[in-house]
Amino acid sequence: MSDARPTTLLLIRHGATEANERVPYILQGNGIDLPLSETGRAQAASVGKFLADVPMTAVYSSGMVRANETAAAIAEPHGLEVRTAEGIHEVNVGRWEGMNWGDIESAHPAEFAAFRANPGHVAYLHGESYAAVLARAAPAFAELLIRHAGERFAVVAHNVVNRAYLAALLGMPLDRAADLRQSNACVNVITHVDGQAPRVESVNQNRHVPGAWD
Repeated sequence: MSDARPTTLLLIRHGATEANERVPYILQGNGIDLPLSETGRAQAASVGKFLADVPMTAVYSSGMVRANETAAAIAEPHGLEVRTAEGIHEVNVGRWEGMNWGDIESAHPAEFAAFRANPGHVAYLHGESYAAVLARAAPAFAELLIRHAGERFAVVAHNVVNRAYLAALLGMPLDRAADLRQSNACVNVITHVDGQAPRVESVNQNRHVPGAWD
């Protein structure tokens, strides 16, 4: 048995944008690159405060504005610069970008039904499936776990990215990945010991997020 220090990945979803706060919300995907809303900035500040006393060696985000702004709030108390990680940008939602699910069902009923029946492998219309997202995100996370072996580090990513990766680690079918709730600014904890598969320790920690338990 190895006595090496485990690697800890703190996997975080970005704070809210105006698209997240619309009622009903609209799909942003990787094509709508909004900054955090006022609520999202408060959420980012809350997760930054929550993790301020948690030692970490690096903070990463996708190249998207909402993730980068959230990561900056986490990195600042530690005196760290936010690094960009490739491959963890949000899913490409294709033709459904900027639409809500009700409008999608009305405009594209057959494609909507097929997606809902098999979201793991049926793509958003002219976009990506959960499986396609996992195929690019999982190697990115694996590389970071190797790069920061024995350390604790944070990564700010996105709803579908987090769900797909967590589902894979938990051995869940990708068709059920959407069952894994990812609140804005939530924290998931993943540990890794050399020679073993990464282990999910907790999912969707969000007690630090304003309003999450109202």
